[in-house]
Amino acid sequence: MTGLNRYVEVNLAQQRLKLYGQDNILMDVSVSTASNGAGELFGSECTPRGKHVIRAKIGAGCVPGTVFVARRPTGEVYSPDMRQTDPARDWILSRILWLSGCERGKNRLGNVDTMRRFIYIHGVPDDEPIGMPNSHGCVRMRNTDVIQLFDQVEAGTPVNIIEE
Repeated sequence: MTGLNRYVEVNLAQQRLKLYGQDNILMDVSVSTASNGAGELFGSECTPRGKHVIRAKIGAGCVPGTVFVARRPTGEVYSPDMRQTDPARDWILSRILWLSGCERGKNRLGNVDTMRRFIYIHGVPDDEPIGMPNSHGCVRMRNTDVIQLFDQVEAGTPVNIIEE
C-alpha cells in the first residue's frame, strides 16, 4: 500500500467516489451522501464541500461488517436481525476514514468544522441504498468498497468533495 500521490474525489451530483493515483483512476464507486444535500454548518446533517484530508483511519483488521459506535468496535458484526431490533440506527460498519476540513471558515474550525461534526467515509449494510443521497452527512460506501479504499490510502490523503 502506498498513499503517495493519491487523492480522493467525492462528487455529490453523481454520488460517486474516485480514488486517483498518479493521475490514474484506481477506484470509481457509487456512494451515498447526505439526504439534506451539501452544507457545512454544525447540526445541518449535510455533506461538507471542499478540501479535506483523512485525519484518522479506524478499523484496520476488523472483520467486514464490524459495528462501530463512537469510532470504537462494539464487538458485534452486523446482521439483518440487528436492523429489525433497531430500525432507525445509523449503521457505521467495517472501516472509518475520519475527515478533517482544510479550509478555515469553510469546513475547518468554528461551526463548520468537518472533524468536530464527525464526518466519515464508512461502510453500511448491504441492503442500504447506495448511489443516491441517503446519509446524515457522511459518505457511505459498500463494505467491500470502503475496505478496498481503506487499504489504499493513508492518514493525510487529500479528499475533495465537489458538487459538480
